[in-house]
Amino acid sequence: MKKSIFLILACIFTYTSYAQVKYETFRSIKLDQNRELKVQLPRNYDKNTDKTYPLILVLDGDHLFEPVAGNIDYFSYWEDMPESIVVGIVQRKTREEDCRYDLASYLPDNKGSEFFEFIGQELMPYIEETYRTAELKMIIGHDYTGNFINYFLFKDNPIFQAYINLSPELAPPMKERIENVLTDVKSDTWYYLATATNDAENIKKDLIALDEKLAIIENPELNYFFDNFDESSHYTLVGRAIPRALETIFKMYRPISKKTYKEEILTLETSLYDYLVDIYNTTEKLYGIKRQIRINDFIAISTAIEKLEKWEELEPLGKLAIKEHPDTMLGYYYLALGYEQLGEPKKAMRAYENGFQLSEVAFLTKDYMLDKVNKIKEDFGY
Repeated sequence: MKKSIFLILACIFTYTSYAQVKYETFRSIKLDQNRELKVQLPRNYDKNTDKTYPLILVLDGDHLFEPVAGNIDYFSYWEDMPESIVVGIVQRKTREEDCRYDLASYLPDNKGSEFFEFIGQELMPYIEETYRTAELKMIIGHDYTGNFINYFLFKDNPIFQAYINLSPELAPPMKERIENVLTDVKSDTWYYLATATNDAENIKKDLIALDEKLAIIENPELNYFFDNFDESSHYTLVGRAIPRALETIFKMYRPISKKTYKEEILTLETSLYDYLVDIYNTTEKLYGIKRQIRINDFIAISTAIEKLEKWEELEPLGKLAIKEHPDTMLGYYYLALGYEQLGEPKKAMRAYENGFQLSEVAFLTKDYMLDKVNKIKEDFGY
């Protein structure tokens, strides 16, 4: 019995330590009422006090928050996307009033207009003041709320850069409005749209027609993705669309894959070192997050350098690895291997010796580094 109680308490402690989901009541002046929020903070948010995180705002938070938050926690755990702050707005009793639009202008009206202003003028400033948010901000909605999130696209300076539309029930002129605004976006914008073969017929028809318009837009600032899931319904598509949207939006963030290695890296005619640096500079520009270069990404590039025998690139790669991972052998190993292959054994030996004093990493061990030093001494009589 005591053991069972201990296990239950341990599970509760683990959940609260990692998931960090909390519930808040926000008093809105615009709406003249309280609004319930669900907030999931990243793992170790309290420890990483200098780190900022993308923000994902989830409408229909009463039922959509959990699948979104769960996917984001899982993806970020495996480094397929950055850790993020997820905020859900509970709308169980208010979603129709919240998303109401005028039947003449088809723009937010009455309570819908107030809800729009609540998000832009009250909730988002509160979140940014309370939590450490990065530049990238995303909004997610389903059917009725999926239509509503598009109104934020029409602002001169949109507060969201990414939009996940899960089977949105579009207002009559919304297709043309979305096409017009996405054709002319002036900064990086991600737009994801999903329907399914068993979706509501009117919704599916509208979204397929919209995709035909959006798919031909030629705008380098627009990152557009569309899915029509086979055999899914209006509701079950949500479980497939959320991870798919995250995969596509954060494609540039993921570790170098075997496919990328074979199809892109090994066929490069330009600098492999520059390719690695450009990846991280691009993701910093896109997502507003500066991050440490992964060990596995260093290994992918160094493996290609060896295979293609571009030995001169190991020196800058080694210096970058020393900067990024100063406590490990990695950078000195690259320096040493490069010097060795370019016919500078003394410099190679010193680099191996310097690396020997640092922490082991990946395939590099102290014995391995020592063997390399001894081999050079034997070959050159040092």
